[in-house]
Amino acid sequence: MSETSRWTATGWRSGVADGTRGTDRPEEAERVVGAERVLVVLRELATRPDGASLDELSRAVGGAKPTIHRALASLRRVGFAAQDERGRYQLGDEFLRLAFSYHEQRPEHVRIRPALAKLVARFGETAHYAVIDGHEIVYRAKVDPPSGAVKLTSEVGGRGPLHSTAVGKVLLAYAAERDPEMAEWALSHPHQQRTQRTVVDGDALMAELAATRERGYAVDDEENEEGVACVAVPVWMGATHVPRGAVSVSAVAYRTPLRTMVDAVEEIRAIVDGNGTS
Repeated sequence: MSETSRWTATGWRSGVADGTRGTDRPEEAERVVGAERVLVVLRELATRPDGASLDELSRAVGGAKPTIHRALASLRRVGFAAQDERGRYQLGDEFLRLAFSYHEQRPEHVRIRPALAKLVARFGETAHYAVIDGHEIVYRAKVDPPSGAVKLTSEVGGRGPLHSTAVGKVLLAYAAERDPEMAEWALSHPHQQRTQRTVVDGDALMAELAATRERGYAVDDEENEEGVACVAVPVWMGATHVPRGAVSVSAVAYRTPLRTMVDAVEEIRAIVDGNGTS
């Protein structure tokens, strides 16, 4: 049995995987627990663009104020957190610099962005690139239409459902074909009813995934968000069986109806494939 550390409602606890005894190496457990505590505080700071006080952070993560203060001190020493003149804590500039630098250097981000820009120029709507992560999608790149147009609230690094987004259905369609666990999840998992149009029945979802594989694209007909329609195509980037990601054109439905994007799906595919992403 391996030793673990976990956060509970009353604080950090260390022990073996079945919880029957504490660690025999308290100094090692303390290092692990301390690292996890710092990460939990960092993650909480990332959800608070206006900053947070020590009291607010302590309540949010369920830790004692001296404990959270030590975690914040560690983050401040390496520039991952900062404290403003009001005494509120925010993400530090060094953390933001590293995050954006890492994101900009990701090969897939560099390769896919020209295609996204061309799609935005063509349709005047938002274009996304997303990958699968477990049972969710993660947006890795996004290009919005010019200022003044209605924009979507999605963000790079944000997550979304597989079953109700066009990019999610593209990725799930190929994953479920080769991975029995993913197929079972698609068929049996209680999927969230995001809108009145969301497909939540397992058999119906599996049928739509089969249709997605056959035609090579997926649609989201206001299934994830009211008033937003999407068409998505797979991005292979040299992969032979399961796509590396998916690109979508996500439109405000009254401005660019789903039918318009479906009629142009071959053009969408050509733009994506023409940017070195296939």
